[in-house]
Amino acid sequence: MDYQVGFFDDNSVTVKDFKGEYEINLEEKLLQFALSTLKLLSKLPYRREYDVFRTQLSKSATSIGANYQESQAASYAEFRQRIQICLRESRETLYWLKLLKELFRSQKPIDQKIQEILIESLEIKNIFGSIYNKIRKKS
Repeated sequence: MDYQVGFFDDNSVTVKDFKGEYEINLEEKLLQFALSTLKLLSKLPYRREYDVFRTQLSKSATSIGANYQESQAASYAEFRQRIQICLRESRETLYWLKLLKELFRSQKPIDQKIQEILIESLEIKNIFGSIYNKIRKKS
């Protein structure tokens, strides 16, 4: 799904849903996504095999918003690079969430929360895919 993306000279970005009906506050969306992911990770059982999820997923999910923030105060070349990092991190986050979903498929409360965050993660990946595609066309 493509999103409508607009750029300004100061590297700020506007994002609208694919129909252009509503604007998405990307900064807030990324902040809430990182918080939801961290809260989910705090609910995982404390077993050694889940440590990799706590480490990798917390890093990739929070990195998206951090890199987006950095992109807002950068040259155009740095902006492009940061957006590419956001796309890569969102893809990695989606991978870890899919894996986590498979592990907790039969455990309803946590499975449902993972599914909600997974959907949000997919939307974020698609948003950064749209932004990056527009940057590539612009260059």
